[in-house]
Amino acid sequence: MRFSGKVFKDGDYWLAEIPILDIMTQGHTEEESYNMVLDAIISLINKEDFTVDLYKGKKGSFEVSSPDSKSMISLLLQRKRENSGLSLAQVAARLGFTSRNSYARYERGKTMPTLGKLDELLRAVDPSIDFVINDSNALTKTCTGQGKLG
Repeated sequence: MRFSGKVFKDGDYWLAEIPILDIMTQGHTEEESYNMVLDAIISLINKEDFTVDLYKGKKGSFEVSSPDSKSMISLLLQRKRENSGLSLAQVAARLGFTSRNSYARYERGKTMPTLGKLDELLRAVDPSIDFVINDSNALTKTCTGQGKLG
């Protein structure tokens, strides 16, 4: 699974954003902005030896992914819930769960949801959200960021 982003020049800086994760960073160069977005994801995941790959596309498009899909999905769920202003208990209640821990296990990366369950979890946080499936075979991997705790 990959999350799409875009990079663009704004004044003296290059901005890189991944809208679905609500992440935006900047750099003095385009390459620096790519590295900053990788660092942002690594910092948010905060997991030993976590890696994230960046795939450049055309016209400022790019995608990020990781061999650790659970962590990427958990980041997505956490960011969406936090941006909606909902607590774990509120999301669990919307899903009909009796305990907030039932939802939290997805957000903590303990359980990997199926595509259908992911759709259900995201809609509990943001009913207006919709998935767009896109073929991204034309993109090429250009860099990898790796997290080190310590």
